[in-house]
Amino acid sequence: MVNLATPVHQPAVNAAQEPGARIEVSQVSHWFDGPAGHLQVIDALDLAIEPGEFVTLLGPSGCGKSTLLKMVAGLLSPTGGRVQTHTTTPVSFVFQEATLMPWATVESNVRLPLDLAGVPRAEAAPRVAQALQRVGLGGFSQQRPHEVSGGMQMRVSIARALVTQPQVLLMDEPFGALDDITRHKLDADLLTLWRDQGLTVLFVTHSISEAVYLSSRVVVMAARPGRVLEDLRIEAPHPRTEDFRTSVGFNTLVRHLHGQLSAASQDPQERLA
Repeated sequence: MVNLATPVHQPAVNAAQEPGARIEVSQVSHWFDGPAGHLQVIDALDLAIEPGEFVTLLGPSGCGKSTLLKMVAGLLSPTGGRVQTHTTTPVSFVFQEATLMPWATVESNVRLPLDLAGVPRAEAAPRVAQALQRVGLGGFSQQRPHEVSGGMQMRVSIARALVTQPQVLLMDEPFGALDDITRHKLDADLLTLWRDQGLTVLFVTHSISEAVYLSSRVVVMAARPGRVLEDLRIEAPHPRTEDFRTSVGFNTLVRHLHGQLSAASQDPQERLA
């Protein structure tokens, strides 16, 4: 195992926030039956995520990363095995695109989950304001999506996820379409939110460097059918600065994961050869 010597900093939990929840994935399989026949996406996958961990899934396209996120969210049922999320609050999901209502203000977009849950406006208003402040958009509540940048639209999406005060945050390549400077800034801000709120985060990305920078653990999934090839702990201290991105330890981890990802992309028969 490749690691750094310094122990992982345990995220601080806001006094008003419940600690993150445990996620258990036990012998989970998922397949689809269609015109092309039986397609096995995930096969007998085991994964346990402890409260307050930031775990990133890495793997080749089609290995089941997004499918696994949807099963943890309850949007998709496993065809075998069991997924359990031990949480007392709704699980929040941030998708690859911001998926905002273009006709509505930033404030209205963030308030949407509370409106759907029947939360009175008087109770919702301070929660929306707090969520916007947390993502640095306190002064943009009355803008509409087309009036803000792509990075700010993703911040709105994150604020919408936070307004329900979740213990678990699921994120499916949320920054993949952004430029590197914006992406690095959002990565740093996300780590601050994770630590301050004590969230359990399950994150999907194709960027090895992003995975190393963000995570307490990186889980490498093998090519279809998806299963865990490696579960690597990133033992680097917090807060993580830009200096960490250029450190010897960081680059050692990136090189190691690059090799693992190359192996994960091979056809299963090639891996057995």
